[in-house]
Amino acid sequence: MYNFTYYAPTKVIFGKKTEDQIADVIQSYGFHKVLVHFGSGSVKRSGLLDKVLSKLDAAGIKHVELGGVVPNPRLSLIRKGIEIARKEKVDLILAVGGGSVIDSAKGIGYGATNPGDVWDFYSKKRVAQACLPIGVILTLAATGSEMSSSSVVTNEDGWLKMGTNSNLSRPVFAIMNPELTMTLPDYQTACGCTDIIMHTVERWFTQGDTMEITDAIAASVIQTVMKMARILKDNPADYDARAEVMWAGSLSHNDLTGCGASSRGDWAVHGMEHEIGGLFDVAHGAGLAAIWGTWARYVMDSDLLRFVKYSTNVLGLSRDCSDRELALKGIKVMEDFFHEIKMPISIPELGIKPTDDQLVMMAHKCIEAGGGQKGAARILHEPDVLAIYREANR
Repeated sequence: MYNFTYYAPTKVIFGKKTEDQIADVIQSYGFHKVLVHFGSGSVKRSGLLDKVLSKLDAAGIKHVELGGVVPNPRLSLIRKGIEIARKEKVDLILAVGGGSVIDSAKGIGYGATNPGDVWDFYSKKRVAQACLPIGVILTLAATGSEMSSSSVVTNEDGWLKMGTNSNLSRPVFAIMNPELTMTLPDYQTACGCTDIIMHTVERWFTQGDTMEITDAIAASVIQTVMKMARILKDNPADYDARAEVMWAGSLSHNDLTGCGASSRGDWAVHGMEHEIGGLFDVAHGAGLAAIWGTWARYVMDSDLLRFVKYSTNVLGLSRDCSDRELALKGIKVMEDFFHEIKMPISIPELGIKPTDDQLVMMAHKCIEAGGGQKGAARILHEPDVLAIYREANR
């Protein structure tokens, strides 16, 4: 195993009706003025936003609001939020929504507390030195941003989708009521489950030593989400399944499933999906599923033992064939699962068909964003990424 530092400072308030505690939680930290940040759809239709605002009003907590976050959150709205946060002198950003809202809140938090252009942190020109505190009321189990250090946003100037990581942005608290996810469309639920699985899978495929306990935790997260995704496909109102998925989402991306590994994970699939999502605005989880199998077959011979262990320890396949055949079987099982929950396993199944020129551009931008290479299971360069894109686009 390798040395590691594990840092997970977020206080989690989990369970039914926990959003009712929002005013008490905010006051327990001594915050005085809140920027309530949210999307534009279900948080309003469900009455959750009105409920939150009324709780703040009843407690005498000053607040301003900024809505309009969309999937693949936009830099332009973050810049608007930065202006509001500075002008109103807020001391907490409360993200009411899913990963896109939380990531947007983190961007506002960076921009409000650091000089210069906030995009510098995402384009790796500078490192953030501060961030406004972030609080969360979670409405979608997917990205794990409610406990993670990461934020991914889209710059409309060139449609660049890039991320930044800093422990400064880990939320102070996360209120997590699985009931709030019950009204999600089936497609969003499936995308969220896929995202959770992929956050864990990205950490699984790495070269060098790992820890058995970490692998066991990771395997359990993946197995649980696969099981619960099947349950939710047939019974979206199953509270226990919603709860399992919501907690798995947090565990999958708060770094627990990568402790002691030789690297923080592979993340090539995420990097390649960012270019697809940035250019075509597809759902993140669906984009990951669309290219994972192609990536896996491309890199598996360079990390064969980890693929074999994934097939046996995670998917429960028996060792009745060669290592390579077993790895291929595991990849097929994952693709069959994605299809079972109505996720794509190719780029055209996303409903898009990039031109070859667009694939070339995406491959270049992907590698450029990665500093010249991507991956850990196998180091990928621009020709490799382009080859994966082309094969996934057939």
